[in-house]
Amino acid sequence: MDGFPAVFYSEPAVLGLLANAVSAFLVCMQNFALFNTSIIPSGAENILAGVHLILIGGVAQLIAGFLSFRKYDHLSGTSFIAFAALWSSYGATRIVVGSEAIPQNSSLILQNSSIATSLPPIPINESAVAGLVSYIFIAVILSFCSATVNYIMPFVFGALTMTLIFEAVGLFGRWALVVSGVLELIIVLCGLYGGAALLLKGITQRYVLPGFGNALFNVLLLGSANSGSTKTAGEEKKKNTKYAEPMALGYLCDTISPFIMAFYCFGYIKTFYVGAIWISINVLSQLCSSYYSYLRDDIYFATKFAFHGTFWLVKSWEEFTLTVALAPKSISVSRQFMVGDWFFLVAACVLCFLSLNKDILELIHNIAFVLVTISTIQQIPSTPAYIFFGVTCSIFTVISLYSTFASLVNTIAEKVLIPIGRVVMSSSKFQEVLLFGRSLLRKSGQELNIMDNASSHFSDPLFYICNGLASIAAIQSTLRYSSEEYLSIPWVLIPGTIIQLYVCRIDVQGGRRFGSVLPFCYSAIWATWVWLRFAGSALGLTADTYGGFTVGAVAFLIINVFLMIMAMQANVIMFLVTLLMEIAVVSFLLFTLGRLPLPLEITVLSLFSIVCVYGLLASLANCMFGKELIPVGPAIFKKQESKRKDIMSDSSCVLPQSRRTSALRTIANILETGGVCAIPTDTVYALAASCKHPEAINRIYTIKERPSEKPICICISNLDQLRVVNPPFSALLWRFMDLVYPGGISCIVQKGEWLKNLGVGAAYEQVGTYNSIMIRVPDHSVTAHLTDMTGPLAITSANPSGEPDSTHHDMVITRLSERLDAILCDGHSNELVGSTVVICTKIDEGTITILREGCVPSTRIMQMFEKAKNTQEVL
Repeated sequence: MDGFPAVFYSEPAVLGLLANAVSAFLVCMQNFALFNTSIIPSGAENILAGVHLILIGGVAQLIAGFLSFRKYDHLSGTSFIAFAALWSSYGATRIVVGSEAIPQNSSLILQNSSIATSLPPIPINESAVAGLVSYIFIAVILSFCSATVNYIMPFVFGALTMTLIFEAVGLFGRWALVVSGVLELIIVLCGLYGGAALLLKGITQRYVLPGFGNALFNVLLLGSANSGSTKTAGEEKKKNTKYAEPMALGYLCDTISPFIMAFYCFGYIKTFYVGAIWISINVLSQLCSSYYSYLRDDIYFATKFAFHGTFWLVKSWEEFTLTVALAPKSISVSRQFMVGDWFFLVAACVLCFLSLNKDILELIHNIAFVLVTISTIQQIPSTPAYIFFGVTCSIFTVISLYSTFASLVNTIAEKVLIPIGRVVMSSSKFQEVLLFGRSLLRKSGQELNIMDNASSHFSDPLFYICNGLASIAAIQSTLRYSSEEYLSIPWVLIPGTIIQLYVCRIDVQGGRRFGSVLPFCYSAIWATWVWLRFAGSALGLTADTYGGFTVGAVAFLIINVFLMIMAMQANVIMFLVTLLMEIAVVSFLLFTLGRLPLPLEITVLSLFSIVCVYGLLASLANCMFGKELIPVGPAIFKKQESKRKDIMSDSSCVLPQSRRTSALRTIANILETGGVCAIPTDTVYALAASCKHPEAINRIYTIKERPSEKPICICISNLDQLRVVNPPFSALLWRFMDLVYPGGISCIVQKGEWLKNLGVGAAYEQVGTYNSIMIRVPDHSVTAHLTDMTGPLAITSANPSGEPDSTHHDMVITRLSERLDAILCDGHSNELVGSTVVICTKIDEGTITILREGCVPSTRIMQMFEKAKNTQEVL
C-alpha cells in the first residue's frame, strides 16, 4: 500500500504523451477521410471528434500537467497544460463547425430555431488560424526546451509544431491535410514509444528503453548570462521542492490571448466567436499557473496571472457580445460611457509598481501590459482605437514570448542562462519606499506578521480586484442604454462571479478562518445583479416580477451584516468593503422597488472601487514582504483567544506554535521526559520520540497502530553529528550523503556500534532493522533546532497506519491528538508525500536502490549518485 501512491505519482508524463498520441490519431484519421472522400464531415461527426479531443487531449493531459507540477517537473507541467488547452480549443472548434453544419441538414431545426437564423455566419477558418499560429510559436519553444531534457519529447513536440503549421494551411487548402496527417502519425509513434519507455521506467525504477535520462544537448551550452543578470544576495528566487515553477505557463498564456486579440483588432477576424472560446480555454490554463503560484506561496505571480486572465476573458467576451449578440440586432453600440477599463489600468499600474523589486524583464512585461490597458480605454480620444489595441497586443505578445522562453530555460537549468536583467530595486530599499510615512513603525523595527494579526490573506489582492472591477463596471448600467447593459454582462459576471469563485477555492485551500464565505456571498450578489440589471430585458423581466429579487435583496442585507461582523475581526479596509457592499445592496433593493436615486448608486459603487484599489495595493505589498508596510488598519473587534489550547492541555495534548522559541523548548522538554509528539518536517508531519526513551518509541507503534515489523528511522540535524562518531562509511557514501542531505531523502545504511556513540544507545533495538538503519536529515529549520536540543529522534509519519500522510497540523489534531502529548503546529507541510527512501547498503558495489519514491524523483537521485561517483573517481 505504501508503494501505490508513489508509483501513481512517479511518471505522469505517460498520461500526457498518450493523450497527445491519441488526439493526434483522431485528427489524422479525420484528415485522411476528408481528403480521400472530398466530402465535408457531417455535423455529428465533427461534434463527436471535438468531444473526444476535449476529453482525451484536454482533460487527460490536464491531469498529467497537474501531476507533473506536483512532481517538480517544470517542462512537462508547462507543456502538458499548454497542449491540453490546444487540443481542447481545437476540439471546441470542431464542435462549433459541427453545430454550424447541423441546421443546414435539418429542416426541423431550421423551422424551430430562431437563433440559427438570427446569428451571423461564423468565420471558423479566420478565427481558428489565429489560435493555431499562436500555438506554433509556443510549440517551437517547448520543442527546443525539451531537447535539453531528453530526446523523445523533441520529436513529439517538433512534429506537433509542423502539424499546427499544416493544420492552419489546411483550413484554406485541403492538400495540407495529408501532410498534417503524416506528421500526426509521427506524433502517435513517438508518443506511444515515449509512454511505453516511461511506463517501464515507473514499474522497474530504471530506464529500460532509451530516450529519457539523456538530452540532445546540455542546457548549460546556452552559456550563462553575465553576473549582472543574476539577482543580488537575499533576493534569489525561492526554492520550493513541492511544486514546479508555473511562471513559464503564465507567460505562455499571456502570449496566446493577446495574439488572438491582435488578429481581431487588425481585421482578420470579423466575428469574435471561436476566438472567445480559444481565449477562454487559455485563461483556464492561466488560472492553473496562478493556482500553483499560490501553492508555492508566491502571492505576486498568483495575483498577476489571475488578473491577466480576468482581463483577457472580459475583453474577449465583450467582443463576442458586440459581434455576435448585438450585431444581428443592428444596434448602434457606443462604449463611450464604459469605465471598467480604468480599473484595469489602475490595477496594472499597482502590479507594475510592486514589480520594482523584480528583474528588468518582469518590469518591462508589466509596463507593456499597462500600455495594453491604456489602449482599451474608451474615453481616450483615438479614432483608430482597434489598431492601437492591436499594436499594443502585438508588443505584449513578443515580450511574453521571450519571457516564456527565458523563464522555462532558466527554470530547467536552475540558474540564469537567458538574460532577464538586474533587480531594479533591492527588497530592503523597496520596503523603505513602501514604509514612507510610517516612521514610527520603521524606528521601532516592528514587523507585523500577516498571519498573526489577520491583516491580510493571500487571496485578498484578487478579492479586491474582483469586487473593485465588478463595482466600477456596474456603474455602466445606470445610463440605461440597452446595448451598454448587454456589454456590461461580461464585465460584472466574469470578475464578480466566475473569478471570485476561484478566490473561494484559494480560501478553502488556505484553511482561512471563515473559509470562502465572504467571496462566495459576494459572487452570488454580483450574479444576481447581472441577472436583474443587465440581462433583465433579454430575459423578459418586468416590474411585476421584481418581488423575488426584493426578497433576495433583503436576504443579502441580512447576510452581509454577519459578514461585516466577521470583517471587524480582520482590518479596517475589509470592514469598509463590507460596509459599502451593504449600501450597494440597499441601492439594489431600492431598484427592485422602483425608488432608486441613481446618484446614490453611482457614489457607492465609485467609493467601493476606490477602497478596493487601496486594498489591492496594501494587501499585495504586505503579503509579498510578510510585513504591514502599507496600513490596512487594526481589527475593530479583537478576536478572543482560542481556548482550544487550554482544553487540549487539560486532556494532556499541548498545541504550541512553531514560530515561538518557547514552543521548541516545550516540545523538547516533553520529548526529554519520554513523551511522544507530532512535529513538522521538510516533507509531511511526523511522530517523534527521543532515542533516550525506548518505551516512547514503542508507544509510537501503539499510537498509529503500526505493524511491529515495520522499522522506524532516526532523525538528526546535520551530517556533522555523524562525522563526530566516525561511522565506517566509504568515501562514496559520504559524498552521496553530502549531496542529498539535508533534504527529503532517507538513506538506509549498515547498522553498527557507532549508533550508540551518536546517542541511540538506549533505543538501539527499537530503531531500524537488525542490520540496517534509515537516517533522515530534514531541510527544515524547526526540526533541525529541535533535534539540536534533544539529540537523535525516532520518527515516522504522523498518520494512522494505512491512511494518507498528514499535511497540516489540523489533520494530526483530528486524528491523533487524544493519543499524543503535544503537537508542534506549523501550518501546511512542505510536501504532499513523504521522503524518498534509498537503500545504500551496497553503494560500494556501485549500486543503490530506490525503496520508495516520494517527494524527490528517482531520476534526480540517480543524477546525484552519478555525480557522487564521478567526483569520487576524480579524487
